[in-house]
Amino acid sequence: MKKGTLVYLRVIKDEDMESMYRSCQDEELLYMTGTRTSFTFDQIRESYKRFSQDPSRRDFAICSLDSGETIGDLAILDIDLHNKKAGFRIALHSKDTWNKGYGTEATQLALAFTFEELQLNRLELEVYSHNVRGIKAYEKAGFKKEGTLRQSLFWNHRYSDEILMGMLRADYDNRKQF
Repeated sequence: MKKGTLVYLRVIKDEDMESMYRSCQDEELLYMTGTRTSFTFDQIRESYKRFSQDPSRRDFAICSLDSGETIGDLAILDIDLHNKKAGFRIALHSKDTWNKGYGTEATQLALAFTFEELQLNRLELEVYSHNVRGIKAYEKAGFKKEGTLRQSLFWNHRYSDEILMGMLRADYDNRKQF
């Protein structure tokens, strides 16, 4: 378990599935991630059962330190030990938890896990240009924009770019000094 002052990360349990399922029903959350698929409760549970067996990923529930309630989840995925890199995704399950520092702290805990425990050199992610809040949060955490896949998503009669962002171990180490 990774612990901060607002949240802690722990292995995902069956009791987290309800929160995950509810988040997959929220149109705005789906739009932010570009997710078009509708998932049933059983599909989510089966997916996380499979994920827990997959050595190339680590999934965590984000829990409120105050209440112990599951407020989100994150994953370090596509872990490539040969090239010392992985992908990153994070989701807060309710808009009530946005803009309170939970996602920022959970991301910091994930970075510490990635660079200090897994000893990787690179963490990367993709975010859509319409997710301005997400882009700002990733930049605040120390991720740098590395590229753009122009007009990669068509949703709500508009195109959005897919922005590639990354952080290197050196970026993380330099960031920690402040």
